[in-house]
Amino acid sequence: MICDFGDVVVVPFPFVDSPASKRRPSAILSGRAFNEANSHSLCAMITTAFASRWPSDHAISDLKSAGLSRPCVLRWKLFTLPNDLIFKKAGKLGTADRHEIIQLARKIMA
Repeated sequence: MICDFGDVVVVPFPFVDSPASKRRPSAILSGRAFNEANSHSLCAMITTAFASRWPSDHAISDLKSAGLSRPCVLRWKLFTLPNDLIFKKAGKLGTADRHEIIQLARKIMA
């Protein structure tokens, strides 16, 4: 499945060192052209783990557009994933959330 920047997808966790996995939401951070050309997508973890907050966490404001049923944060725990391991699209980060993610990426990479 080829996704776009900001798509919220369901993927298997964990990816390595365990035969068991759970389906978890993730946000696609790379663009469609990258994802298609490389057969992988750059993803960020989406979690409800507010207790273990990271300073760079972004609270997702538009849960409905993202297809999320409860408050979550995008955590800058990044990974690449083969596109064929994406189970489904759950939604898309809202416009304000996508804009904030781009701003955070610029700060992180500066």
